[in-house]
Amino acid sequence: MHLDPTLLAVGGVTAWLALVLTIAGVVAQRTTVAPETVRKIVHIGTGNVILLAWWWRVPTWMGVGAAILAAVVTLISYWVPLLPGIDSVNRRSAGTFFYAVSIGILMAWFWPHAHYQYTVLGILIMVWGDGLAAVVGQRWGKHPYALLGIHKTWEGSLTMAGVAGLVAGCVLGWTPLVLVVAGVAAVLEIFSYYGLDNLTVPVGTAAVAFWWQQVWPG
Repeated sequence: MHLDPTLLAVGGVTAWLALVLTIAGVVAQRTTVAPETVRKIVHIGTGNVILLAWWWRVPTWMGVGAAILAAVVTLISYWVPLLPGIDSVNRRSAGTFFYAVSIGILMAWFWPHAHYQYTVLGILIMVWGDGLAAVVGQRWGKHPYALLGIHKTWEGSLTMAGVAGLVAGCVLGWTPLVLVVAGVAAVLEIFSYYGLDNLTVPVGTAAVAFWWQQVWPG
């Protein structure tokens, strides 16, 4: 029996997201981990769905539509507890909303032109870089610094740069662009007012990588 590629993609993506949310729910209900840990499970787990989208070349409308729906749900969740595992962290942030918006922007920008790699780059840097930088900074950050009222640690910022460089190398190849993307990601992640880095980091790194490879395609 031949399965329609679009239906296969929808089924695969839905199954993955359901698995991630189920794991997060089980962890939240049956363990004593902090809400931030549950949030990171969702943050990292859901973002990796972009790899399935790349593999199956999901239609642009599907990716953008899903991002819009996610953005609407996250906005509603600020008043109605639709996403308790995500929004239970004790801090006011629009990071989850910006997370969805950034995916929609990157899908709409690069997907129709088959520049899938830039969408994947930006999202994976946001997912893994931002996620791990927060964990490392909070648990092992011993060298804090402050910039324009924002407090970070050098350990967290270096983690962001390292992960961004690794993602860039794996997705785009090991060229000098890796160092550029790593630096841009680390700088943009510093300015995380109200979770805005969930928008600036993915869109900024993808835009810089795209521009770089247009100017120096080799």
